[in-house]
Amino acid sequence: MRAATRTKPLRILIGKVGLDGHDRGVKLVARALRDAGIEVVYTGLHQTPEQVVATAIQEDVQAIGLSLLSGAHNYLFPRVIELLKEQGADEIAVFGGGIIPDEDLPRLKAAGVRALFPPGSSMHEIVAFAKGLKPS
Repeated sequence: MRAATRTKPLRILIGKVGLDGHDRGVKLVARALRDAGIEVVYTGLHQTPEQVVATAIQEDVQAIGLSLLSGAHNYLFPRVIELLKEQGADEIAVFGGGIIPDEDLPRLKAAGVRALFPPGSSMHEIVAFAKGLKPS
């Protein structure tokens, strides 16, 4: 008898880093990902980059999605990526969304952010990106 091949489900951590307290959008994204069959770990509000990275490693996620509306995106995204590298977990993809000026997008992508979704992005677009990630 041949054992059935099981694929590990895609797991994504969704987080709010820093002092931003607006979480409606991130909760909508988390729900859309769950509805698409993706396992979602939501860290809640006011997380530090260190907390997000530690949780991502502990939960064995393939990606971290950050929602930033506070204006601290030029520090927080690169800091999360830096911490992942320090922990030897730089295979974890980082993506996000929120209020990010167009002129900051190239710098964030150069720092390693895989995708950025501005306000008005469709849930379909975000889910399609996530489903393109490979479970490890």
